[in-house]
Amino acid sequence: MREALGLEWLETARHLPELLRESDFISLHVPLNKETQGLIGAAKISLMKPSAFLINVARGRVIDRDALTAALREQRLAGAGLDVFWDEPIDPHDPLLAMPNVIATPHVANMTVETIETIARAAADNIRRVRAGLPPMHQVLRPSHAADES
Repeated sequence: MREALGLEWLETARHLPELLRESDFISLHVPLNKETQGLIGAAKISLMKPSAFLINVARGRVIDRDALTAALREQRLAGAGLDVFWDEPIDPHDPLLAMPNVIATPHVANMTVETIETIARAAADNIRRVRAGLPPMHQVLRPSHAADES
């Protein structure tokens, strides 16, 4: 099916420059760690089409803020959708918020009606489980407790 549609699977970091050059929309979904902090800086932004849009729903510091601001101001990038910021909450006077080519959401872009319903069902299921003497699903253990279980 993929071949019939002319699609190619590009899954490693070595494919990133190619993806940036060819994509109209780049959406970031990565954790913030040593490898991803500043992942998208001036050099990578310069690979993108001037008509491209950069969407960040990962963590603010995945993108170099100054490089993004300059690219948007100089119209080397068509726009940005930001659901995460470098400091949260974002400073209301941040110049990015005044740019006409930026859409900013308060870290809730994933909160569709379906997501809210799923969260509510999971909470109700967990209440029923605990009431029945079962552990809640998706339990987060403190490091000291996790070490005790090994």
